Amino acid sequence: MSKNEDENLARGLKSRHVQLIAIGGTIGTGLFLGAGQSIHLAGPSILLAYAITGVMCFWLMRALGELLLSDLNSTSFVNFVAKYLGKQVGFVTGWTYWVCWITIAMAEITAAGLYMHYWFPKLPQWIPGFVILVVLLIMNLITVELFGETEFWFSIIKITAILALIGTGIVLVLLHYKTSVGHASLTNLVAFGGLFPKGIKGFVLSFQMVVFAFVGVEMVGMTAAETKDPRKVIPEAINDIPMRIGLFYVGALFFLMAIFPWKYVSPSSSPFVQVFQNIGINGAAAVINFVVLTAAASACNSALFTTGRMLFSLNYGRKSPLAKRLGHLSKTQVPANAILFSALIIAVAVVMNAFIPGKVFTFISSVATTCFLFIWGSIVLAHLKYRRVLKKQAHVPGKFRMPWYPVSDYLVLVFLGFVGIVLVLKMDTLIALIGSLLWFAILNLVYLIQKRKKSPKA
Repeated sequence: MSKNEDENLARGLKSRHVQLIAIGGTIGTGLFLGAGQSIHLAGPSILLAYAITGVMCFWLMRALGELLLSDLNSTSFVNFVAKYLGKQVGFVTGWTYWVCWITIAMAEITAAGLYMHYWFPKLPQWIPGFVILVVLLIMNLITVELFGETEFWFSIIKITAILALIGTGIVLVLLHYKTSVGHASLTNLVAFGGLFPKGIKGFVLSFQMVVFAFVGVEMVGMTAAETKDPRKVIPEAINDIPMRIGLFYVGALFFLMAIFPWKYVSPSSSPFVQVFQNIGINGAAAVINFVVLTAAASACNSALFTTGRMLFSLNYGRKSPLAKRLGHLSKTQVPANAILFSALIIAVAVVMNAFIPGKVFTFISSVATTCFLFIWGSIVLAHLKYRRVLKKQAHVPGKFRMPWYPVSDYLVLVFLGFVGIVLVLKMDTLIALIGSLLWFAILNLVYLIQKRKKSPKA
């Protein structure tokens, strides 16, 4: 189905926007707050876990990049999943991705209220989240450039915090700085039980949290239809992923554990706060609290962008009145109705979160993050099928080809299967995995019912 010019999403995202969106997608509260738990679980071997996962994410993104550049008119990667794996898989993937980002926004907006308690203990928890949601909604509704600019500055704040830690770490290690638990030194990485102090089991179990820290890396795939000069910008953003992961994840945690030995890192608080406080920076907690508040707002901003585009893509060209509204663009070529609908669901969910037990909310969030294994797997399988189709048609792949194809594709699938097995090893993640399978069963059932309703009219 061909589109008229005014039916196309506006190509308003500049190179710097996409580059920073790509970086922001891989830096979030999982690093600033969750790294303490990962370090406690695996010790210094967490660096290896991040490096391995980083390579897999790079290959995943190269597969996605090759698909995106094969058809720049596609509004999302789900178009390729539906094209190469079938409409049913596309339906399940699209709606799963939409729900995943809705729950991410719910969790981050709820967390924003908790972060604000640091400065305003008596402020009702729902108010900060609601204010942030409204402000970001207005920005997303105006133009895609405004979304890109907002995400650009959110990412700058997160990057600055990490670079400050790395810079501080280099200086303290060179000075052999005395801390409350010894001296800053590279020997701290192996002085307390070696690289694998918790054994292979701790290393293996850490992959669950490490993988989920990378959730959102595929968001670059949602920007292709709105990027200026995508054939140049998208490959650049994807090819920089190894450097970003090496610097912002491995680099930050490397120097963090060099300053503050892993055995003293508490799993219940931010390791960044612990390190800065340990070297005598009393305002560390306030600074990191501001950074994680920024990270939460950034995640919500990304969620509004992603859910709006995904909902638009899922409903584009459908005939029902609601689908026509959700598949319609505003005068500024933004899927305003789809963004508004997603924001309304997020807002309702945040209010409901005040009334439902915390365990229910945690379970829903866990199911959503577990579903990303399926989403990433669908992208890789779609890429494999795309290459097979090209080979049958005797067509040559584009310039931005998947390196080490097809071995790299299969290695990513094996890795995702390995993480799935890791989820079985702990009760809370096992329950989330079962919940994910139940969710997929419901979506497949919904698709089949819809298909059956349409078939008599055909």
